[in-house]
Amino acid sequence: QVQVVESGGGMVQAGGSLRLSCTVSGVSLSSIVVGWFRQAPGKEREFVAHSMLISTTYDRKVVKGRFTISRDNAKNTVYLQMNSLEPEDTAVYVCAADFDTGRSPTQYKYWGQGTQVTVSS
Repeated sequence: QVQVVESGGGMVQAGGSLRLSCTVSGVSLSSIVVGWFRQAPGKEREFVAHSMLISTTYDRKVVKGRFTISRDNAKNTVYLQMNSLEPEDTAVYVCAADFDTGRSPTQYKYWGQGTQVTVSS
């Protein structure tokens, strides 16, 4: 059974940084795609980035060059380093995993519970 657990959210002032972690169990990280999504109150869930074994993809409108996704296969963990955070980044950030790649939430089968990120102005 594949399980996904996020950590690392919190509250930060505008301009600050946070690093989110997504630990996957039940499957080797090297064989799956891990994606980060976020959902702000009253808005739809949106794609942030995903990591495959040999490549990464970002939503450039969301990331604006400020976020970096990386993975540590030995720890079965994917990280989302977020710098220069803005109040508009406030959302629940959710990690998801699947064996196929994609930007749509419907393409991911395994989901974490989410972690809150709050950026104050």
